[in-house]
Amino acid sequence: MNLNQIFSNQRTGNNPHTKASRTDFQRDFDRIIFSSAFRRLQNKTQVFPLPGSVFVHNRLTHSLEVSSVGRSLGSVIGEFVHGQFKNDLSEESKDFYLHNLGNVIAAACLCHDVGNPAFGHSGEDAIASYFDRNEGDLKSKFNNKEWADLVNFEGNANAIRVLAQQQQGKDSGGIQLTFATLASIAKYPCEAIAKKKGIIHRKKFGFFQNEKDIFLEIAKGTSMIQENENPYIFKRHPFVWLVEAADDICYNIIDMEDAHRLGIVSTADCKNLFFELVKSETDDINRVEQKLNSISNENEQISYLRAKVINALINKSIELYKSNFTTILEGNLDKGLLDIYKSENKTLQDIESFSIEKIYNHKAVVEIENAGYNVMYELLDHFIPSILKSADDRKSYDKKALKLLPKQFFYEEGTDYQKVLGVIDFVSGMTDNFATDLYRKIKGIDIGMTM
Repeated sequence: MNLNQIFSNQRTGNNPHTKASRTDFQRDFDRIIFSSAFRRLQNKTQVFPLPGSVFVHNRLTHSLEVSSVGRSLGSVIGEFVHGQFKNDLSEESKDFYLHNLGNVIAAACLCHDVGNPAFGHSGEDAIASYFDRNEGDLKSKFNNKEWADLVNFEGNANAIRVLAQQQQGKDSGGIQLTFATLASIAKYPCEAIAKKKGIIHRKKFGFFQNEKDIFLEIAKGTSMIQENENPYIFKRHPFVWLVEAADDICYNIIDMEDAHRLGIVSTADCKNLFFELVKSETDDINRVEQKLNSISNENEQISYLRAKVINALINKSIELYKSNFTTILEGNLDKGLLDIYKSENKTLQDIESFSIEKIYNHKAVVEIENAGYNVMYELLDHFIPSILKSADDRKSYDKKALKLLPKQFFYEEGTDYQKVLGVIDFVSGMTDNFATDLYRKIKGIDIGMTM
């Protein structure tokens, strides 16, 4: 890949450039911060049920922290590219890598989860399984590629839709981000029909059929390597690895800290795991140990070690990105940066195993996943049968159901596929609280007027 051609400040919606004190890539960050899709992450579950008496991370705080880590990764790698390939770069590219790659990665990290529905991964599962469980009634209404989108619903693909598609009555291009930022969140740049386990860029899928043309523009504008045309499959963009690393660093470590604050994980277990990881990546462990012993508050001890662990993982990710840079540019790296490191670091493996056993399978987490699954499933079942009926065939209860669907999600003149995507937009965009409240109302559990 040509380093001069893998970034672009072109925006979705084909808007003309405007003069501003901020760069185009800084403006991406600001647009995301002020978007309603980003604000709604405040009340979407990361791992633990919200809200609680103890502060834990939600999708918004997680995204802010991932963005902070991503900016560090992008800035250092930008300096690396500028220093190593200076003679191959145009003046515009030199400026981009030196001053703006960090902004692109920070913006991409900020919005990497905006397509995720309420209740974590169980929300994704509920949407996908709704169509799978109703295949007999629904599949004939869609072509094979459209059906693959629905039965494999995925937050990464939905993020491209949330950020780039034109809703009813709204401006074209969504929130109109640059192609560089959008390419950076495309972890699985292929159609749903092309997804294949065991292949890193095809493990899931990256765009719905409805946004295929938009995605192809993004791919072309950022020189993504095309692997296949029918179905479309692209290699990952080089910036994706940095966004993924930032996300992996944060959720691997922050979930452990949250579990400690909730009393799910003991101070001794958390401290030992974090300390061993820091120990494996520092030459001055005595100084770390002295500092740790000077802190008497257990939560502060864990916070200190968490900061040291994240710093160690950032440095390791930078080292691995640099050493695999040619392979990344060629689109041939077959493991995430943290996965490469995990294969050689026993402590990181232990943290993952411990998290699966003690955190992700904890009763409170499993309960919210089950509840969330049922809430999301029932909401879809309330709207989709009604939206798929023709206007003439709708009964009174169908019409009443659709009155709850906001206008920007009501694609009455569209295809069945577009109508269903509108409902998915509405349901997947809900916060945990809103989804639960609406579920209780339509089921008659809560009856009464609320404003």
